[in-house]
Amino acid sequence: MKRKMTAMVMSAVLAGALLTACGGSGAQSAAPAAEETAKEEQETEEAGTQEAEEPAAEAEAEAAGGEEDQAAADTCQALIEKIQVQERTETTDADIAAAKEAWDALTDAQKALVEDADYFGLDTGDASADDPLNADEIGDREILVVSFGTSFNDSRATDIGGIEKAIQAAFPDWSVRRAFTAQIILNHVQARDGEVIDNMEQALQRAVDNGVKELVIQPTHLMHGAEYDELMLAVDAVKDSFESVKIAEPLLGEVGKDATVINADKEAVAAAAMEAAVAGAGYDSIEAAADDGTAFVFMGHGTAHVAKVTYSQMQTQMEALGYTNVFVGTVEGEPEETACDKIIEKVKAAGYTKVVLRPLMVVAGDHANNDMAGDEEDSWKSMFAADGSFEKIDTQIEGLGRIPAVQALYVAHTSEAAGAPAAAGEAQEAAQTAAVPEDGTYEAVFTTDSSMFHVNEANEDKGVLTVQDGQMTIHVSLASKNIVNLFPGTAEDAQKEGAVLLQPTTDEVTYSDGTIEEVNGFDIPVPAIGEEFDCALVGTKGTWYDHKVMVSDPVKK
Repeated sequence: MKRKMTAMVMSAVLAGALLTACGGSGAQSAAPAAEETAKEEQETEEAGTQEAEEPAAEAEAEAAGGEEDQAAADTCQALIEKIQVQERTETTDADIAAAKEAWDALTDAQKALVEDADYFGLDTGDASADDPLNADEIGDREILVVSFGTSFNDSRATDIGGIEKAIQAAFPDWSVRRAFTAQIILNHVQARDGEVIDNMEQALQRAVDNGVKELVIQPTHLMHGAEYDELMLAVDAVKDSFESVKIAEPLLGEVGKDATVINADKEAVAAAAMEAAVAGAGYDSIEAAADDGTAFVFMGHGTAHVAKVTYSQMQTQMEALGYTNVFVGTVEGEPEETACDKIIEKVKAAGYTKVVLRPLMVVAGDHANNDMAGDEEDSWKSMFAADGSFEKIDTQIEGLGRIPAVQALYVAHTSEAAGAPAAAGEAQEAAQTAAVPEDGTYEAVFTTDSSMFHVNEANEDKGVLTVQDGQMTIHVSLASKNIVNLFPGTAEDAQKEGAVLLQPTTDEVTYSDGTIEEVNGFDIPVPAIGEEFDCALVGTKGTWYDHKVMVSDPVKK
């Protein structure tokens, strides 16, 4: 283009010079005209060049901005990775502050570029609802509740916090404090929510600094696994600083040599977990769930530790209780038969077409929310769906720690370690007291061991629980008027002289089609939430029958 322009200008100049030399009348006007033409063409060329350069400049600026955004995101990611470690150092608090500051400085677009954006961005509930239990002024006697920990705020407050509160209620003269063993979780909670929780070393040092004399440590761990072993080592290093140090049993008690070994702890946990699972799935009983083609799959963590046999023992325990539609698996596939693909094949072989997934973990944290119930293709929910053999797959994201009967078991273990007089009886009474809601009116689930004795279907297995001065009574409307009396105890005791029978009330129930029916209702004393108790009944034929009933999941009205 430039060469063409130069040739045109030279031609015009030569033409003007020729006319001037010949003395023609157009000599004075030809040169200016040629110069004007050249000038216009040059300006046109420059304008075109500028228009072409502007988009390129914009693209270059956009690219530069994108690089800056990515650089900021990468810097934040590097700071996150720096605190995703299991060891606490002298710079940990400063590193946590730097990561939080870097995240807060990012724009929304930049935050989206951070690889671990969920580290700060995922909403897991209100952290302020949780009590870190890291206060001083402990006193002479302390119960230190040690957990692996979780960054899921709601689960931390409900599952771990539920256990801690039950223990504190059972031991009002002791100070209950908390420690987590996973530093990576402690860093996460501190960075995201500003909540500071003691690790094991910090909690033990806090006890030493406060002059604690008697120390009882209650691990919330499921078994005698690697975490429990590490706890023992940490305590051994400082045990001489106290007059007395006792370590209570983990939830499932002693391990045992093989898959056939079960114990009372495993039985209690299996029964409590199943009761919660069945109620959560909306069934009257586990038998009703089986008849409906539903299997319950409990997902544990799994471990390479020798204690992994515990999961096989829990499968044995489920079968011993008659729970034929219950399967125990693990995230890690340790033991091998507990891997997800093996569990899927077992459920299919047993003929079940519906599945309820629930964690066999004290806390419903990352594993429950992601490995079990997440949308990624390698989650258990996704793998069951991908198999194509199941018409329905439900998930229950609830930890064992929120179940009152499980909390009671921890209280019993703590009591045994503390060496309290009449430990078993006092622990049970304290656990029941801890499980009693505050005075008020609640809607609660009422379950029984019989399809002939149950809450009217119009009320969906629920009754009205009244709590007054710590005493609990639930009013339930039954299916008909065929049950004429109840007795809070055994059938044998109900027929003894002086036994006070529960008299029926006349209740009206309204079914989904608008039909109204009169049925018998009863006010039944409730000794504890989440625990089975005896309730005998007599029908119109005068024969007494023994039954087990339970009240669970109270929700304040």
